Amino acid sequence: MSRIGLKPIDLPAGVEITVSEKNLVEVKGPKGQLSQQIDPEMVINIEDGVLNVARPSEQKRHKSVHGLSRTLIWNMVVGVTEGYQKSLDIVGTGYRAAKQGNKLVLSLGYSHPIELDDPKGLEVEVPAQNKIVVKGIDKQQVGNFAAKIRDYRKPEPYKGKGIRYTGEHVRRKVGKTGK
Repeated sequence: MSRIGLKPIDLPAGVEITVSEKNLVEVKGPKGQLSQQIDPEMVINIEDGVLNVARPSEQKRHKSVHGLSRTLIWNMVVGVTEGYQKSLDIVGTGYRAAKQGNKLVLSLGYSHPIELDDPKGLEVEVPAQNKIVVKGIDKQQVGNFAAKIRDYRKPEPYKGKGIRYTGEHVRRKVGKTGK
C-alpha cells in the first residue's frame, strides 16, 4: 500500500492544473509554469480543489509508480507557489565564489577559475564569498545544479576543505601520526 500515493493534494489559490491526454500534467502558479509527463496508466482526478492520484490495479509496477506520480505533481505545485533553494558553503583558504553578470566564478585552488553560466530558469546568488544559493521552481533542476557545483571540489575528510551543502556533516578522519 502506498501511503504517499493515497494522500490527496490540496491545490492552493492561484494554482491551475491541467491534465492532457497520456497524463501530461501542466501546473501554472504565481512563480511560473511547469509540466511533467506522468505514467499514462495512473488515474488523475481533480475535484473541488483537491487532486488525487489512483492506480488502475494492484500490480507491482503500478504500486511502485503510484507514490512517485503523486510526489512529482506535489513538487510542481510547491515549486510554482513557494519555489526551491539549495545553499552551499565553501570551506578552505583561498576558496571563494563571485558573481559576474550571469556567470558564477569559482576559485577552488585549481590553476584556473571555474566559470558556470546560470541555467535557464534558475537564479544563483552569492551573498558572501563563501556562500552560494541556488533558487528555482523546478526541484530537480535546483538539486542537479547544486550537485554540479559541489562536484568541482567535494569536501575532503582530513581538513574538511571543499564545497558542502549548508548543514551537511563531513566525517573527519585522523591524519598520519609521526614516530
